Amino acid sequence: MNFTRIHCIRFTMKNRTKLPNIYLTILLIVMYLPIIIVIIYSFNNSEQSTIWGGYTLEWYHKLLDDWTLMEALKNSLVLGILSSLAAGIIGTIGAVGMTKVHLRSKGIMEYISTLPIMIPEIILGMVFMVFFSLLGLPFGMVTLVIAHTSFCIPYVYMMVKSRLVGMEQSYVEAARDLGASEVRAFIDITIPLILPAIISGMLLSFAMSLDDVVISIFVTGATTNTLPIKIYTQLKTGITPEINALSTLMLIVTFLIVFISNRIRKRKRY
Repeated sequence: MNFTRIHCIRFTMKNRTKLPNIYLTILLIVMYLPIIIVIIYSFNNSEQSTIWGGYTLEWYHKLLDDWTLMEALKNSLVLGILSSLAAGIIGTIGAVGMTKVHLRSKGIMEYISTLPIMIPEIILGMVFMVFFSLLGLPFGMVTLVIAHTSFCIPYVYMMVKSRLVGMEQSYVEAARDLGASEVRAFIDITIPLILPAIISGMLLSFAMSLDDVVISIFVTGATTNTLPIKIYTQLKTGITPEINALSTLMLIVTFLIVFISNRIRKRKRY
């Protein structure tokens, strides 16, 4: 009788272990199959993305010759770097400063700090457009950087804040006891401990800035074009495989950055 029960339990556990594998397989297919299709059709010899016309590298050559698309990519990269750097500085200072505030309105202040990521993008874009119009700022890269920095700050703020909550304060107190000033303790102790959170928040901010369409449409100028807006406007005439080629190159660069980052992290551990 005991043998039968043990056999039934083993059989049940064996069947249960297949469900997570099936779920993981379906999840990976749903996530990565569209990416694989984009990579395959970047070598398509046909201008129609739904029809396979053979293998070619023509679209990669046209991509390098398309100066408007490359200019949009350059603008998006510059915009993402500037907004993520500004968000990293402001978000870090805000998170560190908020930990030292002891007011009854602290909860309201933290709620307001994360408000930009909870407001719908179309409303936020209209608000920025009206605000910049009232200030008389010409729409272009400056307004784009200000708008993107504004909605990227909460990502850095939340990352750094969660890291500060779990950080051991005895290190800072020991540095202060040894004669270090508050600024020196912040630079030598706090910054190295929260640096991974800052970098994570900045990378997330860069990704959100590079992906934004709605807010950018409201605050961009006639002469400044970003890659998401360029792709969005091409939907009216149809997207050519050049976009697939550009997406493939960006995926390769992303995978290389992640690979190099993991290798550096492993070396630091040893």
